Amino acid sequence: MSTIRVDVVSAEESIFSGDAKFVALPGEAGELGILPGHIPLITRIKPGAVRIEKADGGEEFVFVAGGILEVQPNHITVLSDTAIRGKDLDEAKAMDARKQAEEALKNAKSDIDLAKATSELAVMAAQIAALRKFRQKK
Repeated sequence: MSTIRVDVVSAEESIFSGDAKFVALPGEAGELGILPGHIPLITRIKPGAVRIEKADGGEEFVFVAGGILEVQPNHITVLSDTAIRGKDLDEAKAMDARKQAEEALKNAKSDIDLAKATSELAVMAAQIAALRKFRQKK
């Protein structure tokens, strides 16, 4: 069975490190699927769920708030400022953060405030979607 090494790393810690048969994640231009032997690639990724089909047949879900993907034929590295294991996602916190971002959007007084609130709202919406996707798979 052919596998590929996968490392998902946040600014604070290594979130996942192991062998996988397949990895799916939200690329900037659409959903990406990576199999062992994939051609080298470096691209930005959008906020969303990284789905890892592990070598043992299990699955791992990780929420990333955007970042960089590097693919080599035998190694995938996902770098993100924020990455959260699917099992650690908290829907109540995410919903609260989304409400705060919506409020900040309403109260934005400058283009910078507007851009920051819009970005935060997009990340929270992606986190909630990833959480729901994770729960459906359980």
